[in-house]
Amino acid sequence: MPRLFADLELAHGDGRFARLFRTLTKADLLILDDWGPDRLSANQRRDLMEIVEDRYGAGSTLITSQLPVDAWHEVIGDPTFADAILDRLVHNAHRLALDGPSMRNPKTARLDTTVPGPNAADTMATALTKPATGAKK
Repeated sequence: MPRLFADLELAHGDGRFARLFRTLTKADLLILDDWGPDRLSANQRRDLMEIVEDRYGAGSTLITSQLPVDAWHEVIGDPTFADAILDRLVHNAHRLALDGPSMRNPKTARLDTTVPGPNAADTMATALTKPATGAKK
């Protein structure tokens, strides 16, 4: 997310915003990683609102965060934008709350030696993030 917002800010300044926006909204799957480390600025809220509005019902969006969904409203900041953005993101969402030790800890990572099959991640991502039936493309 931080890199996305930096790219969007640069794109506004150098005239690439329309092309970048089209790329983000037309992707079959948009992964927004690391949601919530910083509170959103007014420009970031507006850009995120436009992206989720155009993607709603048309494509899958996967969000990763260390924050519970209940805390996302505060990250967005403005209550009106937060309600609108979260309504579009959470309405048809499948939530997965993961619990356990961090895989970034070398001691923990060594404990799990299982490797899923080549299609396991693809199958799970497709099943969990598929847009609503009858969604436009």
